[in-house]
Amino acid sequence: MSASRLVPHARLRARACALACACALTSAYAHASATESAVGPAPADRVEPSEAGLPLWEAGVGAAVFSTPAYPAAEQHTTRTVALPFLLYRGKVLRADQQGVGARLVNTDRVEFDVGFAAALPSHSDDVRARRGMPDLGTLVEFGPRVKLHLADFGEQGRLRVELPLRTVIEARGGLRRQGWTSEPRLVWQKIGADRNWTIEGQLGALFGDRRIQRYFYDVAPQYATAGRPEYHADPGLLLVRTGLFGTYKLNPDWRLFGFVRLESYAGAANRDSPLFKKNAGAAAGIGFAWTFARSGVRASE
Repeated sequence: MSASRLVPHARLRARACALACACALTSAYAHASATESAVGPAPADRVEPSEAGLPLWEAGVGAAVFSTPAYPAAEQHTTRTVALPFLLYRGKVLRADQQGVGARLVNTDRVEFDVGFAAALPSHSDDVRARRGMPDLGTLVEFGPRVKLHLADFGEQGRLRVELPLRTVIEARGGLRRQGWTSEPRLVWQKIGADRNWTIEGQLGALFGDRRIQRYFYDVAPQYATAGRPEYHADPGLLLVRTGLFGTYKLNPDWRLFGFVRLESYAGAANRDSPLFKKNAGAAAGIGFAWTFARSGVRASE
């Protein structure tokens, strides 16, 4: 393949990796920004009460270190350090906030419906013993609809909701290609400190994937089979069950710290027989900071 064809692919992969990092930093910083807000679901046709005094948009720079399994049930971890600009936008429809990046189409007392994005960083097969000699796992960008059901508001004890996302998965590696669908129903509890300087969020969910995304992680094609890695064809079903905590702390109006820890169980996964399935449990963690250098004079409520 000529260099002229390789360069666009490299640029595409770098941009996709940057998008993945930017999505992660924007979401993480926006969790921190939410510490200024009160607790409570939004009435229809209004900006959430938690955003009434916040700027319509904020811009800044964030940096973080993430360590996650190279793929579900992998032996090795992938660690990335990123530093990128971020932008928050708290419009009634277009959003880049603590719930992610996307468009909120329905917003009532009990139900929200939006279209959002998520992303995962790439993993190099040379760094993963079980995948050595196989193609790399590229940057994954996911987008699709999500329904949020507000279950309960416990006042000072936080609030509880259910999220039901369905997302298509796009891989950026030498081009763009679809890699199936995922769904992750999850229970989310959020509590904001009385002084609004900190927030904590807990999640419990199960991630399911169709045959295509399962094959992406666990298939072993004949040309990559070895004595210790036999040929394998993956089935659709459960990928993992996970729980985690995300926390933020406001140092001052411009500087915030954030971090998370997540535990994953693969014990009931659909493809435990794959030679690429190496562990029944895994963990991920990250820590970072965000600095805001510009804010809109217009408030979200306006």
